[in-house]
Amino acid sequence: MKKAKIAIVGGGVAGASTALYLGQLGLSVSLFEKESSLVSGPPFCHLHAGGNLYRDISDTQCISLLKQSIDFLRFYPFVVDFRPTVIALPTSDSSSPDALLPRLGLLQKEYQSLIDIDSQNRVLGDSQNYFKCYSKVEVQALKELPLSDKPSNCDEWMIPVANHIDLDKIQYPLIMVQEYGLNLFRLSSGVAIGLQSLPSVTLHTQTEVTDIKASTQKFALTYSNLDIEYRDEFDYLINASGFRSGKIDDILGIACKQMVEFKSAFVSHCDSYKNIAFPEIIFHGERGTPRGMGQFTPYPNGYFQLHGMTHDITLYKDGLVHNNPLNCQAKLGKEFIDKIEKSWTIEEVEERTTLAISHLSQFIPNFTKAKVASKPLFGAQQIPGSDPSLRVAEVSFPIPRYARCEIVKVSSVLDMIDAIVAKLIELGYADRADLGRRVFDNFPQISEAQIHNQAQSLSKQRDYPVDLASRGVDSLR
Repeated sequence: MKKAKIAIVGGGVAGASTALYLGQLGLSVSLFEKESSLVSGPPFCHLHAGGNLYRDISDTQCISLLKQSIDFLRFYPFVVDFRPTVIALPTSDSSSPDALLPRLGLLQKEYQSLIDIDSQNRVLGDSQNYFKCYSKVEVQALKELPLSDKPSNCDEWMIPVANHIDLDKIQYPLIMVQEYGLNLFRLSSGVAIGLQSLPSVTLHTQTEVTDIKASTQKFALTYSNLDIEYRDEFDYLINASGFRSGKIDDILGIACKQMVEFKSAFVSHCDSYKNIAFPEIIFHGERGTPRGMGQFTPYPNGYFQLHGMTHDITLYKDGLVHNNPLNCQAKLGKEFIDKIEKSWTIEEVEERTTLAISHLSQFIPNFTKAKVASKPLFGAQQIPGSDPSLRVAEVSFPIPRYARCEIVKVSSVLDMIDAIVAKLIELGYADRADLGRRVFDNFPQISEAQIHNQAQSLSKQRDYPVDLASRGVDSLR
């Protein structure tokens, strides 16, 4: 193979994962990240193993999300919180749970097909248990059973749901799906530890790339760290700058079509729920209306991450912007940039978190006791093209030796890396045997204690409760 120097601009999920993968192949990689730590972008909490949160996307996208989630789980087993998701449709919803069943059946068959191809794909349990339906009678019967502090089957996970949601406000059946949780802080921790162990990777944090000059064979990068300017040349450039990726395209004079959306999730604490092992609960609803989808994501010791897809909670006026014909970079308004680069006001944190608690309390009455726990998890993400409902996207190659990362969901990152590796193989920089690898024998074992301790340190550093860096019940593996 030819020796090549590869530059990756941006240390979010896309950039850090690509650096980790290529570094494990022994390729020379320099990763540039503006912040002091990796993976500090928009919030994520969900594996999306089938995309069942999104009724409006195609079956094709859902099947892609299922496969990509399995790949992601195999590559990053230490970031997964092994608890299922319950999908509930309120009585006010215009659809019915029965409308979800054909897609769930399709995904169940697809999951079994993936297991048949490779038994190591069996990471969501047995395919026959991919989802389970519960009638109202069955849910009411579960109320009579004792809570389990370590649920080991679907019924035990459903008991707290039966005890704490308003059963008269929900359509039946309730559906439990093996869509697991993802932990942002554990991913940031594990990736950093992994990269530090790879001699072929140079990690530049608190470093901003300020200029790029492209020639036929090289990219000359100018970057600054602690007010000192540096220059270096690279053979291949990977733009993993997230919502700022359009800036790199503008520097290089590349046209594109993209959107940028501001994202947030709200952090609450409910003392009376701190000893209950909840699954995630999704209450479907029409996006952008007062009945928008509610998402109830549990963490240990009574902490919950909340989404409410209304304009008073998770959605924002002017929070989704398109680029213009003259600039690739879509420009968010100053109020959003101030949130990302400076801070939130105490008043807005209190207001939106309280509204999120109220939104979920429609269906979980005792949750009115919850309190604001911290600032929100927040950031912005790019969406390639002009379809805001797009959930599956990976990467594009607008000019030679240049990749623009375009993932919308974190679970798409391995397909993105496969496409980049295929280009590196064409250039003679990588071996064909390296395409599609999911497990690396040469990657040193990272201990649970290392990941846990560094994840908690990161959560403190970013002013979040340390419980957001911890896994919940781990018994479904």
